[in-house]
Amino acid sequence: MDQRFWDRHAETLPKEDIREIQLRRLREVVERVYTNVGFYNTKLKALGLHPSDVSSLSDLVRLPFTTKADIRSNYPFGLLATPKNQVVEVHMSSGTTGVPTPNYLTLKDVENWSEVSARSLTAAGVTREDVFQITPSLGLFTGGFGFFYGARKIGAFIVPTGAGNTKRQVEIMRELGTTSISAIASYLNRLTEVAHEMGVDPARDLGVRRAIIGSEPFSEEFRARMSKTWAMDIYDIPGMTETYGPGMGIDCYLHDGLHIWEDHYLIEVVDPKTGEPVTKSEERGELVVTTLTKDAMPLLRYRTGDVTYLYDDGECECGRTHRRIGRISGRVDDMIKFRGVNFWPSYIESLILRHPDLSEEYVLEVTSQSGLDEMILKVESKRILDPAERRRLENELKETINKHFYFTPTVMVVDPKTLPRVEVGKAKRFVDKRVR
Repeated sequence: MDQRFWDRHAETLPKEDIREIQLRRLREVVERVYTNVGFYNTKLKALGLHPSDVSSLSDLVRLPFTTKADIRSNYPFGLLATPKNQVVEVHMSSGTTGVPTPNYLTLKDVENWSEVSARSLTAAGVTREDVFQITPSLGLFTGGFGFFYGARKIGAFIVPTGAGNTKRQVEIMRELGTTSISAIASYLNRLTEVAHEMGVDPARDLGVRRAIIGSEPFSEEFRARMSKTWAMDIYDIPGMTETYGPGMGIDCYLHDGLHIWEDHYLIEVVDPKTGEPVTKSEERGELVVTTLTKDAMPLLRYRTGDVTYLYDDGECECGRTHRRIGRISGRVDDMIKFRGVNFWPSYIESLILRHPDLSEEYVLEVTSQSGLDEMILKVESKRILDPAERRRLENELKETINKHFYFTPTVMVVDPKTLPRVEVGKAKRFVDKRVR
């Protein structure tokens, strides 16, 4: 098996060398933000901390957290650690508040982002021989650019289609011989649907043999179904605006956890309620990231809101020594709480896709009727069903969900193409209509 390393030396460093790099860079970052960022200067002084107090990696827990609210309250330039005239690029996400979450880049940042993205894409099998089609938007959203920078560094043939215009995307795949794509999970589903509408069998008629998917959690059942439909391998790439974007890690060909590039990122998993570090391997919590090489806007202990767990700190069979985390389950604030049970929409997706007659399109809606929470799950069938088949599928899915979660939702199996589609951005799978 081709091990697919971009920088074999960096990706297989001994653990003790990685820790030495992390400590050196952590001390440099703390010194920089203490000196150049008023927000962090105030925070550190309030805790009685000076950069010289950071003498080991165990001192990380003494440093303050940074939250998305902190970033937004310091918009636009309150967290810049470099002069504004050194900034060459900005990306941002707006979220629900309307106040942007920015990510400023210097030339050094662009190079660092290109490097980690090239590592990630290479681990997924992308080479300079690939025709690499980028379907996330290339604009203020970081997704498209993260893939662009990595693929350009590798030397691949880049097709920067961006988001939307799905029929044309499929045509371009066929015309130019696309071999690899990047996409949001729900958009890969949309590409599949449109290809079939065009009479195109992705596995037979297209040459796409790998997809790098990010931005949305997706189930292993989704991965298996899409892999079969396209005859391709699917890789999960983590990343967020605040940490550059896609490229901070990847799952290797073994698909057993996400390798995080520890020479660029220092990761923790904490209890989302207490902020205390999770002590057991594979215990879920909130991912916290300290950026070690970001130039314009370094972050200390950034609370990402993503839910994951740490693997044991051992070497992967692929040969990489950088620590793995579990695939993202969802977001802390997206957890569904229903009749005493906590879960994420991706868990429901995994149960839906165990039924071969059901499609990947679904919406989960929770309402409150007479003081009692009610759940309605609408899911599309893959073909038009007669009433008896529809009832059978609804009952089977109810039983499956009850077996796993000990509650029974109202299940409505609807005809294909009934539920709304998303051409640009993330699909909205969960709607909470409960009165708070």
